[in-house]
Amino acid sequence: MDTTKTAAPTAAEADTAEDKAAPNTPADATTPEAAAGTPAVDAHVDADVDADEDFDQHADPAAGAAAQGSGVGSAASAIVAAALALVALSGSWVSRVIAERQTLIGQIESAGATTAKAKIAALYGDAWHMTALVNGVLATLALLIAVFVLARPAFGAPGRVLPVWVRSVAWAAVALGIIGVLVFGLMYFDLLVALPTAAE
Repeated sequence: MDTTKTAAPTAAEADTAEDKAAPNTPADATTPEAAAGTPAVDAHVDADVDADEDFDQHADPAAGAAAQGSGVGSAASAIVAAALALVALSGSWVSRVIAERQTLIGQIESAGATTAKAKIAALYGDAWHMTALVNGVLATLALLIAVFVLARPAFGAPGRVLPVWVRSVAWAAVALGIIGVLVFGLMYFDLLVALPTAAE
């Protein structure tokens, strides 16, 4: 009976055996080399998500109708502002009617006026001031509407921009409104055109 024992392999031989067996082991899916192929998968997933979002945007008629309605409202408001500013500078029918009414009141009050200055103020000054006041209010209203149109996209959907012609009309209304406010303000306080004076 052979009682000899096989010698145990040394540590160096064990390491050599493991190195030889390593190339035959399957690659781990969680290693960096395996993860290197994931960007293509991620890009494909992102493309699918973008496609789904585009489909949702096109498939939602309510969102498109709301955006279109908002654009129509901004355009109409810009046109109204420009029209009001032009009417204010050229003189409105409302201001003329109010001025005529004030002239009639002045004629009634001038009967009791004792000085020429009081008669001029009653017959003409009050009517001019009412005209400047009404037209100044219209110019101010036009200015406020135009500023609202220009500032509205900042409070709406991100990235939304008004068409060029809408912004041009709104800026024109702003310029005309500022001119009207200045002119009629100076007229109301008799700084632009003073009332005529007469010898006592």
